[in-house]
Amino acid sequence: MASNGASTQQQRPGVGTENSLEKIKRQLASGSGRNLLQGPLLKRSETLRKWNERWVILDPTTGKMEYKTRRNEPALKGTILFDANSTIAVSPVNFNGLPKYDGCCFYIGTPQKKDYFLCAETPGAARAWVATLHATQLVLKAHKEAVDSLSGNGSAKLGTVATVVAAANSTALECSKEIEAAMQISLRNALGMMNNRTTDGPMDDKTILKETLRVKDEELQNLARDIRARDSIIKDIADKLSETAEAAEAAASSAHTMDEQRRIVCAEIERLSKASEKQLESSMLKLKEYEEKVVTLSKERDQLISQRDSAIQEANLWRSEIAKARERALILEGAVVRAEEKARVAEADAEARMKEFAQREAAAVKEKEELLAYVNMLQAQLQRQHKDTKQVFKEKMETPNVVDSTLPLTKHVDLSDENVDKACLSVSRAVPAAGENVVHMAVDQSNPGQLKMLNGAIFRQQSQQ
Repeated sequence: MASNGASTQQQRPGVGTENSLEKIKRQLASGSGRNLLQGPLLKRSETLRKWNERWVILDPTTGKMEYKTRRNEPALKGTILFDANSTIAVSPVNFNGLPKYDGCCFYIGTPQKKDYFLCAETPGAARAWVATLHATQLVLKAHKEAVDSLSGNGSAKLGTVATVVAAANSTALECSKEIEAAMQISLRNALGMMNNRTTDGPMDDKTILKETLRVKDEELQNLARDIRARDSIIKDIADKLSETAEAAEAAASSAHTMDEQRRIVCAEIERLSKASEKQLESSMLKLKEYEEKVVTLSKERDQLISQRDSAIQEANLWRSEIAKARERALILEGAVVRAEEKARVAEADAEARMKEFAQREAAAVKEKEELLAYVNMLQAQLQRQHKDTKQVFKEKMETPNVVDSTLPLTKHVDLSDENVDKACLSVSRAVPAAGENVVHMAVDQSNPGQLKMLNGAIFRQQSQQ
């Protein structure tokens, strides 16, 4: 419910502000068609720098100056726009150049760097125009501040708008008198010029009276027109004052609601400030905790940095050790390469020696086989010889009376004797009783090595038996 009330309060001031803005806009629009000050002025052309007479109409509610070629001309010739920041002043310099316009010239300088040079009939009329333009600037400034105040960007009140507008209208009324007096002076000057022109020729009293009546009639018409214009101006001022009062009441109500909203907003701001203070305290506590954590983390970081430095030093030591180990490994690799080379050489030498040993072994085996065959043959011969000797001895024993000339040429040698290698055996004579089994065996006594080898082989064979 509170939120709904606040929303309605927020909507009501917005509606009041919009209504006030609309009223001000209607006031400006209604005043834009009203002519508060008008009169003849000389305007300098922007291109040809020529002074032209124009009928100028000033609207103080909008800051717009419209001008025509003549007073009764329905179409407008142009518009002079200015605002509260424009520069408007009576010029001490006579831009026109004619002596009668001394002190009658004034200019309007706009922020858009566009200047307008104007000239009135009299110095009083020039001051009246400048005063009315200044009052119009105050009205424009008051309207702008009122609009800014309603939109929330300014501090002015709408009540001041009515005062400024009334002051501007009164200034315009007072200045219009001065402008009318200047118009009458210009009219008298024109009539004097006409009288001077008419006195040059023949002119009767009737013509003079008619001309005087015509001039008076025009003056009366102008005066009646001015009176009607003043009545309409007074009526417009009353309407504008009433509208301004209504706008001021609406602005006051909107200001009251805005004050209520301001109090609500102030309470909300106070609540938010208290909440922000509490949050600030909690954040300060958290900040202290974070600072302590930062201190501990900085200490840990220092420790880690020291550990990192020690680890880097240790890594450098290990790198130096690794470099030394690599050098040693290179040395060992060179030694291994040299050892492998020596091993290959030794292996090749061993292979050559093994081949030589194998050849020698094969030759030894072959020689052994030959010796074994030779020993077997010798054993067979020895067995046969032993048998033959036994038979011979048996025969000798049986026949003891045999002639001594038939003694055997060989000596019987016991094979079991250890000195068998010193014997020299030779069978040169055959036994007649065993002629069929005689084996002729001869040993070369000139080769003692062969004899020793033969005796050793026989001895080994007998020992094996």
